[in-house]
Amino acid sequence: MADPKGFLTTPRETACTRPVAERLGDWNEVYVPGSLLPIISKQAGRCMDCGIPFCHNGCPLGNLIPEWNDFAYREDWTAASERLHATNNFPEFTGRLCPAPCESACVLGINQPAVTIKNVEVSIIDKAWDNGDVTPQAPERLSGKTAAVIGSGPAGLAAAQQLTRAGHTVVVYERADRIGGLLRYGIPEFKMEKVHINRRIEQMRAEGTKFRTGIEVGRDITATDLRKRFDAVVIAAGATISRDLPVPGRDLNGIHFAMEYLPLANKVQEGDFMAPPITAEGKHVVVIGGGDTGADCVGTAHRQGAASVTQLEIMPRPSEDRPAGQPWPTFPMLYKVTSAHEEGGERIYSVSTTHFEGDEDGNVQALHLVEVAFEDGKLVQKPGTERVLPAQLVTLAMGFTGTDQENGLTAQFGLAMDARGNIERDASYATNVDGVFVAGDAGRGQSLIVWAIAEGRSAARGVDRFLTGTSALPYPVKPTDRSITV
Repeated sequence: MADPKGFLTTPRETACTRPVAERLGDWNEVYVPGSLLPIISKQAGRCMDCGIPFCHNGCPLGNLIPEWNDFAYREDWTAASERLHATNNFPEFTGRLCPAPCESACVLGINQPAVTIKNVEVSIIDKAWDNGDVTPQAPERLSGKTAAVIGSGPAGLAAAQQLTRAGHTVVVYERADRIGGLLRYGIPEFKMEKVHINRRIEQMRAEGTKFRTGIEVGRDITATDLRKRFDAVVIAAGATISRDLPVPGRDLNGIHFAMEYLPLANKVQEGDFMAPPITAEGKHVVVIGGGDTGADCVGTAHRQGAASVTQLEIMPRPSEDRPAGQPWPTFPMLYKVTSAHEEGGERIYSVSTTHFEGDEDGNVQALHLVEVAFEDGKLVQKPGTERVLPAQLVTLAMGFTGTDQENGLTAQFGLAMDARGNIERDASYATNVDGVFVAGDAGRGQSLIVWAIAEGRSAARGVDRFLTGTSALPYPVKPTDRSITV
């Protein structure tokens, strides 16, 4: 146990964010660099090393949280890194982006603020990079087997790294111009600077993983060709079909999906543009959707100099305390104030957009909404509550409805789909097509980064068994486990 009295004597402290005025002037991560180092050992010491560590169950990866908390408390950063990497390929991603269901399951959280597990995690991995503890782990011998991975998001990267380390020759195909999937172009720089992706890619290259960008399977290369070249295929293409809003005026200029808007801001940071083709500068911005992607749009609009930012959510405002129907150790839906919300703007709950209004040139100028409520399990509009918001830029951040089927990938492979628009798979992550596997949002539906990494690792085990008849790779999560899905 780290500190037997730590949970009694040490109050919870988290990373400090930079002043709003300062961070709105750049695209760097919002936290004060190094602010965790003076406090993180004591924060790790709050871990009680429970007889039954429910944080293990809360984390889809089964992270060995009490073990690396103990090492962090003792400032044995090398040992902490080894324990952290034993279950997680990319803790610098999850330590910055995961909503931390492990903290919701922390036993201390029953009646006190939970251990800052996420902050400890990111401190360990950042220290590991600084100390040179993250090195390539090339296989001792090659199997002679080959595998293709379609998609380079967290699921695809995790599967590729596990398969490479198992000795297989792995090629990752990415239709975008850079590796990283939504990590690269969906996550704003202020939430995770892309240096963290770049150095992982270099590690994977040194291990033997090969990357092919600008190639869309289904269009640039057929499924038939891919199956001829490789012994196995892992589809980790994500759930990239954005949920639309079919109301009058949807075709007006200035209304965009979040994933049309966010990548352009990231491409500016990559040096592709001097200014984004779609910008919030000087505009009244309305973000439809109250989740994390919506918050990313809010933060991006602030940095681009929006005149105002309003975020709409059709559901009621969540409670600030754990609801009775979501008891510990489940992951509760709580009112959350992200760094983007700290920076300004307004959030409006329990409203639905009825239509958009445009000017004579076909540009959106206003959004009409109405308050809604649940009655007998149905969402109904409340008469007399209509209002109009100025809107010169609208982003639709209402989630995703399934994997892309227009590029021919699923049809060319002959894959069976479920009712939710996801690719069907069995307990080994195998599809109905021999030698073709699926991991992450393409099979699970829209979910968390930690689930993507867990599924990538699990699918790699299924592929390894298919190629060799056995596997020593870990199996963190079964496809049928849908707890903590968002």
